[in-house]
Amino acid sequence: MSILEGSNLAVATKTAFIFPGQGSQKVGMLAELAEQFSSVEATFAEASEAVGFDLWQIAQTGEGLNQTEFTQPVLLTASIALWRVWLELGGVTPKYLAGHSLGEYSALVAAGSLSLADAVKLVNLRGKLMQDAVPQGQGAMAAILGLDDAKVVELCQQASAEGKGSVEAANYNAQGQVVVAGSTAHVEAVMALAKENGAKAIALPVSVPSHCSLMKPAAEKFAEALEQTNIVMPNIPVIQNVNAEAAKDVNALRQALTAQLYQSVQWTKTLQYLQDQGVGFVAECGPGNVLSNLAKRLPNIEKALPLDTKSRMEDALNTILVAEGKIA
Repeated sequence: MSILEGSNLAVATKTAFIFPGQGSQKVGMLAELAEQFSSVEATFAEASEAVGFDLWQIAQTGEGLNQTEFTQPVLLTASIALWRVWLELGGVTPKYLAGHSLGEYSALVAAGSLSLADAVKLVNLRGKLMQDAVPQGQGAMAAILGLDDAKVVELCQQASAEGKGSVEAANYNAQGQVVVAGSTAHVEAVMALAKENGAKAIALPVSVPSHCSLMKPAAEKFAEALEQTNIVMPNIPVIQNVNAEAAKDVNALRQALTAQLYQSVQWTKTLQYLQDQGVGFVAECGPGNVLSNLAKRLPNIEKALPLDTKSRMEDALNTILVAEGKIA
């Protein structure tokens, strides 16, 4: 696209778009919408040309879909395809954008900060570096449900003190839902401690322990690629994972993307920030509805709407256009 991704005249006053991260992928994603909107496959073709392999085939067949280096560009492309369909149908430009982990890159493309071609190359590299940073089987992640943030941090510190290695809070997803990441033995130790404290602990089916200090070697290499990539300030504010704030300049934006690899995703604070800014409507621009389900927990979010099927897209368009006063 020659125009900025986020350029649309009807700017929203109480709508935010949120973009999902790894784990939201599913075989056959966007197939239904692709039958009606040629821009879906055109977006995948554009991204595939940039990375040199067929992202649409991976998305539709599932072959390689759960390999991090492929998952990340496929998901980003799916999110941007949905974003383009939204604009094609006359959807309003949101007041804010935010993305969970990988989804932050999707948000930056939608905001015109990164080109789609540059973004898919970056996240393909990001996935490779993350996979290479920790040998297979030596890292893990788990969701801890039913404890407050401080207690989870305390259990991580307790487990880390008991031997070589570490485990940290990786994703603050919602009140009572924190994902931990680190060396496999230490993640398992936190799971056991959590259960002793009456919580649920669920091992996540991932091969990479994201958003913890084990990713620092990957971050150092990734920073070099970011420096060589053309990035401009977003034309829609993008709320960053590491601090739940919008970047003040491009240098701060690059630093936050680097730090995001080894620091916690502050998603609870991000959603709270959006709510505090008067956002009442949230659209999840990517496969599935994981993030919209989290957003529904907030008292002032009136509607949280996924966009990944024709009926969901139509529902979100009508609901948000009415809410924003664009149609009666």
